[in-house]
Amino acid sequence: MIWKVRPSKEVFANFSNDNIDKALGIEFYEVGDDYIKAKMPVDERTRQPYGLLHGGASCVLAESLGSAAGACCVELGKQFVVGLEINANHISSVRDGYVYGTARPIHIGKSTHVWDIRIESEAGKLVCVSRLTLAVRDVIGSK
Repeated sequence: MIWKVRPSKEVFANFSNDNIDKALGIEFYEVGDDYIKAKMPVDERTRQPYGLLHGGASCVLAESLGSAAGACCVELGKQFVVGLEINANHISSVRDGYVYGTARPIHIGKSTHVWDIRIESEAGKLVCVSRLTLAVRDVIGSK
């Protein structure tokens, strides 16, 4: 298991409280030994003008997943993670329903993490593949 802090509903609530996750309706719903999952609605909050899932919304879901997972792999209170780089390949479109993202680690190091995030439609069709690099930082004043 990769977690220093086992992700739970309480931990997820802290990640999604009064921020972009809440605004876009992102909900974390499953944790495994080496992955974390969340879903996001495809609605007026997450569609682009042509009625399709906005690529930026997919990036938000990917970064939220990877950042939440990364935060659970460091010593919270002593360290935190921030996004350093994200890329996304938008494979197919979605007009409504939900999309489901799964984040798995590629690399968990002392100063950086790299996460693979795959986003699928309700039918299981691949929508987006993303890679997120996180910087691990020390909380000022902690030892």
